[in-house]
This record gives sequence, structure tokens and C-alpha cells, in this order.
Amino acid sequence: MSDEAAEVFEQYRGLLFGVAYRMLGSASEADDVVQETWLRWDRADRSQISESRAYLVRITARVAVDQLRRASARREDYVGPWLPEPLLTTPDVADGVVDEAATGEAVSIAMLVVLETLSPLERAVFVLREAFGLGFGEIATALGRSESAVRQLGHRAREHVHARRPRFNTDRAARSAATERFLTAALGGDLAELMAVLAPDVAFVGDSGGKVRAPRRVLRGANKVARLFAARASDFPAGTVIDYCDVNGEPAAVAAIADGPYAVFVLDVDPRTELVTTIYVMGNPDKLGALAQRGR
Repeated sequence: MSDEAAEVFEQYRGLLFGVAYRMLGSASEADDVVQETWLRWDRADRSQISESRAYLVRITARVAVDQLRRASARREDYVGPWLPEPLLTTPDVADGVVDEAATGEAVSIAMLVVLETLSPLERAVFVLREAFGLGFGEIATALGRSESAVRQLGHRAREHVHARRPRFNTDRAARSAATERFLTAALGGDLAELMAVLAPDVAFVGDSGGKVRAPRRVLRGANKVARLFAARASDFPAGTVIDYCDVNGEPAAVAAIADGPYAVFVLDVDPRTELVTTIYVMGNPDKLGALAQRGR
């Protein structure tokens, strides 16, 4: 491959990772898609390619759709709730891939959970249209579908997402404060403080993959969730350090020991009450490798 071709690919690597990550919810799988795109770019007759960006996005989208179909089958057998693989997006991490992947609502944990309910093609159309602003004609070419079919897919996906998208758009400062308050109470096993910070209908979604201790169903209600965290305060390993940072473009907390991170907490907060409405905890060790590699 010529230096020029390699330079072109590197120019768009962040974009391609962003497309693949939003479609798959997994940084490691997105990296695999980008690598496959690189291999196809290397083999391509570039004299026949009129627009490099469009070609690379098209290949990435097709590879990601195929990967998502395979992943969907595996996730049916996943133990407990499935959550996206967290991506560290703290502003001081000098990584262009992270920066591009982090922009926009469609990379948030809550939104990626909603996107998981779409079909692979619906998800591809939604991501390419809503997150990256591609026209329906471009998307049709990328996915090998007619423009009318793509418009229909986009309409269904948009209606589905709008009906299920996160209810709140909370001020960052309020989310950060609620996250710190919750983690302080959880670490201390303070039941009263946990009850004070949780909304009555709070939901706890713990992704363990069956590899660490966590409920295998979504737990709902402040009393149940508060008592669970108060009872399990001793489960936090000795030497735990809580790093308050950005994950998937949102305020979050990463729990780590000397060996590295072992859990990520992302909280949704009601802006009216500043109470926690959803607690996402990603503890499956298989999903934390990329977090460690991308800046920890």
C-alpha cells in the first residue's frame, strides 16, 4: 500500500471506528471491523474509487452489519442483562479515535441500549443517518438496498428509538454530583443516603456476563436497589479507587484496583429532582479491556 493510501485511511480511522462502535456497542468488535475495512482497502483497486470517505464508510457499514448479525445470535445466550462495552472519553485523553467516537447522543450507554433493540439494518440506517448525517441515497449504496427501502427502515428505526429513548437530558454538573453522591453512599453501605439519592422507580442494570456477582435481571425500586448496594458494600475490593471521568461522552465513575478497572458506573438522573433513575454497571471483565487500553 502506498503512503498516500495509508494516510487516507488514517484520516478516516476515527470516523470508521465511530460508525462501527455505534452499530455494535463494542469497542473490541469495532476495532475488528476497522481492521477488516483496512484489509479490503488494501486490496481495492483505488483507481476505481471516486470518493475515499464514502467507499470506506460503505465497507465499514457492510462489515458491521454482518458482525452485528453474528453478535445478535450470541447475545441471545448472554447471562444477565447485556450492556455496551464502555468507552473512555475523558477530554484529556489524546486519542482522535475516542474523540470522534464520543460525539453525539447516539454513543451514550442509554441510547446504545435502545439501539440494541433494532434489527441490524435498522440500526445501520439510524446510525448512518442520525449520527453521521448521510443521505438516504448514500446509505442505500452503502447497504446495497434501494433508497425507498432505506427510507422505510429509517422511519421504523426513528419511531422505535423515539418511543424508547432516554426520558431525561440532565445537566452534566447534576449528573456528576449525583454519581459522586451515589458512589460515596454505596462504598460506605449507607442505606439512608442511598435511599435519599435514588428515585422511587430507579432501575439497576448490572452487566456481569455471569462472570462476576450481579443480579441476572433488572432490579427495580429504590428500596430493593438501596438495600442491595448497602448489603454489598463489602464487595468493593480493598484498595478500590473511584475515578470520576467521562465514559461514552457522559459523567461516569470507574472503580479500579492496582490490576486495573473492574466496574464502570453510568447513572441517568431526573433533572427535575436530581435523583438517580437508572444505574448501569458494567462489570463483565471481558468488556473492560478496551477501557484500560484507551487511556487507563
